[in-house]
Amino acid sequence: MTQRNDDSANAKKQRERRNYFRINDRIGLEVHKLPPSTQDDFSAFENTPFTSLQAEFKRLDQDIRTQLAGLSERDRALQSLLKAFNSKLDILARIMAFEQNPLQPEHWHQATLSEGGVAFFSNDESLQVGDHIAMRLTLPPELFQPRAIGEVVGVNTEDRDGTWIHTRFVRLEDSDRQQLARHIMRWQIRQRQQPNTETVGANVQSAN
Repeated sequence: MTQRNDDSANAKKQRERRNYFRINDRIGLEVHKLPPSTQDDFSAFENTPFTSLQAEFKRLDQDIRTQLAGLSERDRALQSLLKAFNSKLDILARIMAFEQNPLQPEHWHQATLSEGGVAFFSNDESLQVGDHIAMRLTLPPELFQPRAIGEVVGVNTEDRDGTWIHTRFVRLEDSDRQQLARHIMRWQIRQRQQPNTETVGANVQSAN
């Protein structure tokens, strides 16, 4: 009975992964392989002097968004103005954070991305199916930096230069998932605004 339930759960996960829209995009990607004892740990990205300030900034941003939602019932014009001002500050914060810690050239990858996972080309020969990795993505032009814990579900050797690593997200906070969703949606909009450019790497399958 337990085996049947496990098979049913796995089949459901496979269907959900296939339903994610995926895009082929150039993104920043920092990867840290996690030891078995810390397979759900983001600490690899929390060792900067600004970590506590960034957490406080996120908390204040969430408070502001909550207040803005209530303000819309009383004064829509003021709500729209404050929403635009908050978005401006958010963009400025992302620019400053990126300039403070710019990515090195080796951190930029051509990748297949969805809300379900990411596939990327890597020279790290130590990654194997079943490994858990901590990931921080940088998504231009918005410079969103969602973090995720991924599980390696496939390793495909392309040539002597490296391999394609296929992962699925096993931990992704709601706020980070929303950033991914917005990035993918805006990518689609940009593609539609280029009618003479063939859309490459986009379908309704998962990134795995």
